[in-house]
Amino acid sequence: MTPAEIDDAATRLFEAERARRQIRLLSLDFPNATMDDAYKVQAALVKKKTEAGATIKGWKIGLTSKAMQSALNIDIPDSGILFDDMFFADGGTVPADRFIQPRIEAEIAFIMKAPLRGPNVTIFDVLNATDYITPALEILDTRIERTNKEAGKARTFFDTISDNAANAGIVLGGRPIRPVDADMRWIGAIVSRNAEVEETGLGAGVLNHPAMGIVWLVNRLHTYGMGIAAGEVVLSGSFVRPVEARHGDTIAADFGPYGTISVYFE
Repeated sequence: MTPAEIDDAATRLFEAERARRQIRLLSLDFPNATMDDAYKVQAALVKKKTEAGATIKGWKIGLTSKAMQSALNIDIPDSGILFDDMFFADGGTVPADRFIQPRIEAEIAFIMKAPLRGPNVTIFDVLNATDYITPALEILDTRIERTNKEAGKARTFFDTISDNAANAGIVLGGRPIRPVDADMRWIGAIVSRNAEVEETGLGAGVLNHPAMGIVWLVNRLHTYGMGIAAGEVVLSGSFVRPVEARHGDTIAADFGPYGTISVYFE
């Protein structure tokens, strides 16, 4: 993609989020775009958001499950940026006009106490750099249509990555845990919508260990001369399928001994 095309795609996404409307699949207009192009569009979008006043607070990792990777014809995770206006209080309310088609995922969030930079970062480096982990809900939203009925095509990795990995919101809650005090592979959650169980899952569903998502992210960021900073929040990836959040829904995730978190959608 040319610089002009990258800026055009980022502008479409920026305006779509501000207008709370979905745009046509970008992959239809840029069918030969690569994954590198997708991250360039995301970077251009992030620049527009920071110039508009948003502050970067961390990272999200997505597509960590085999099922989701297969759906987008991809064999690696993806990542996006967390901004300050994405954080909602545990038990809080999401205004009715905030998102387009919100969905919820249950994850483990890592709060970093030390910076991490690649290359060759290991899981032990991640654990040593983590202050604590805590239960989290990620709110997904897509500023790009999920499918284009006219073309009969679904969104691709290019659409998802360009759209800041469908990142929209985050809820932190439950009980903070030091990373060495729990077997993250066995941390699980029961996700309910209006008290009806929708999904269940275990941390092992994220690359066999949630910290492996951060390993992947740091080593990928190294190729761009970037890293994770101390104090940043990193969502390690969902271990459940996304749950649709409709108007009037309360979504709750029960992490057992690690607490329960919830959010209400007006």
